[in-house]
Amino acid sequence: MRWLDLRALAQGLIASPGAQWSGAAIERIVYCTARVSGRDNLSGQCDQDTYLRALKAHGSIDELSMGAYVSRVATAPLAVADRRQRPVLTQAAWPVMVRDSGNNDVQDASFMVSVARREEKGSDVNVASHMLIDVLEQRVDAVIAITNDSDLAFPFQYARTRVPMGLVNPTRGYPAGALNGDPTDGVGDHWWYQLSDSDVRAAQLPATVGRLTRPAGW
Repeated sequence: MRWLDLRALAQGLIASPGAQWSGAAIERIVYCTARVSGRDNLSGQCDQDTYLRALKAHGSIDELSMGAYVSRVATAPLAVADRRQRPVLTQAAWPVMVRDSGNNDVQDASFMVSVARREEKGSDVNVASHMLIDVLEQRVDAVIAITNDSDLAFPFQYARTRVPMGLVNPTRGYPAGALNGDPTDGVGDHWWYQLSDSDVRAAQLPATVGRLTRPAGW
């Protein structure tokens, strides 16, 4: 998703066969994200800053809405992901076993780990707020949301009672079940789509935008 021209991406989405919104045009692009911490990732912060300035300079967004990253230490059971990326707890079994003070094996014991965790805060609220304000003030006749955040299920369900909505999953994983619905819900004419590599490659910013240059590795 790096160096993505969000306006070009949105234009490609509304022109796709799945959208079926004849004559639709982009009215407003709102990008909700959070600032990368320079304390933990200075180069990442610099690269993100270049990208955000390039988006504005190229006219790829109409509004930038910023959340924040919160860093904390979390304790949780050690787990691996199944094929749907759901956690499966790792339990003690040879060749790695837990023993009690009597030197007896503790079968199926869980491993607890302490990890540094960075959480993006506010972006989901910003997405819901901007969308509902635009819909309720009748600034737009339809909405495309690019997210797979199940926390947005309720505002999306409400929005579908007012305007047609396209929901685009930007991840490689399965769409969040809570975001599913029916094309005929509410006012109808809704659609769902999984973003592909070709969609992203077709909607890249120029390598140079004014004095800004695409970061190495992007």
